[in-house]
Amino acid sequence: MSPLLGEINVTSRIAYVGLVVAVMLSLALTARSEIKVTVEHKSGAAATADFKFKNIPPPAKDDAAAKAKLALVLGVKDGNSADLGALTDGILPSSEDEPAANFFFNAGTLGGRFRIDLGSAIEIAQVDTYSWHPNTRGPQVYILYASDGTGPEFNAEPGVATDPLTCGWKVIAIVDTRPNQGAGGGQYGVSITDSSGVLGKYRYLLFDCDATEYDDPFGNTFYCEVDVVAKK
Repeated sequence: MSPLLGEINVTSRIAYVGLVVAVMLSLALTARSEIKVTVEHKSGAAATADFKFKNIPPPAKDDAAAKAKLALVLGVKDGNSADLGALTDGILPSSEDEPAANFFFNAGTLGGRFRIDLGSAIEIAQVDTYSWHPNTRGPQVYILYASDGTGPEFNAEPGVATDPLTCGWKVIAIVDTRPNQGAGGGQYGVSITDSSGVLGKYRYLLFDCDATEYDDPFGNTFYCEVDVVAKK
C-alpha cells in the first residue's frame, strides 16, 4: 500500500482503511481498555495562535517527543513545507496559512508516512496532534501505529507495498476530523488516550497520513505539532 498518487488509487486506499477499521473493531471486542479520540475544532476569530481548546491541552515544548528523532518513511515533503522537526519543536504558526511553520506532504499526493523515534520504549499516556489551515488542509486524516521495535519481524520503514500490521506495528487509532459538509477549514486539536491511562509502552510511532480530499492537488494537512505525553 502506498499513499502516493500514481502508485495507489483512491479505491485501494479506502479498502485498506476499511481493513484497518475491521482490525480495530475486532481488538475492541476483546480489549479491557478503550482508546478514545477527542477532537476539537475552532474556526474564524476563535482560532488563535495560542491553540487553546476546551478539553485538549495546548501544544507543549517539553513533551516526550521534544528530543525524538523524526524520519520521513514514505512520501515527499512539499517544497513550501517546514522540515519534520517543526512537528516537535514547540513553535507554533501565528496565522492560519503559514506554510513554513507546518509540515505537509507534496501537492498532488495522497499523503505519506512519518516516524517518531523516542529513543527507548516508554509508557505513553497520550498523543496529541494539531493542525491549522483556512481550507481543506485543516482537517486531520491519519492512522497511528506504534511499536516497541523489539520483534524479529520489525520493519522501521514500511514502504510502498508493506502493511505495517505485518511487520511489528500495532494500530493505536484511526483519526478523521473532516466535517460531513464543507471544506473544514480552521484549527484542529486531536488527543488520543486510553481508559486505562496508558496507550502502551512503545519506542516508535508511525503516522500514516491521508489527504483530506482528492478533487485537487491541495488536500494534504498542515500539521503544526505532535506531542507525545509520557505516563507520570
